[in-house]
Amino acid sequence: MIESYDFGKIVIDGRMFETDVIIYLDRIDGKWWRKDGHTLSVDDVREIAETKPEVLIVGTGYSGRMRIHPQTEQYLTSCGIELIAAETEKACKNYNDLSKSRKVVAAFHLTC
Repeated sequence: MIESYDFGKIVIDGRMFETDVIIYLDRIDGKWWRKDGHTLSVDDVREIAETKPEVLIVGTGYSGRMRIHPQTEQYLTSCGIELIAAETEKACKNYNDLSKSRKVVAAFHLTC
């Protein structure tokens, strides 16, 4: 569960992270970075897709500056993964709500 989020910091299950993170079904990757910093590409989500979540929630940053490449959306759809993208604060709330009833992976950009 995400306990708190503020610019550059997120607390997940009592652990604070100050770098972008991916919450998988069974672990947290606390050193996530994209190949092109503010664009989410297909290469950035391949490992996520391999875990076969029902939903991928993407936190696009405090101000929503991270963009999702259209090919990435198409790739996720072709894998049967629903994509929900929002500013990171809202995405955290979405994660806490949806993860109670669905297989959800979340990828959060913590700044910008």
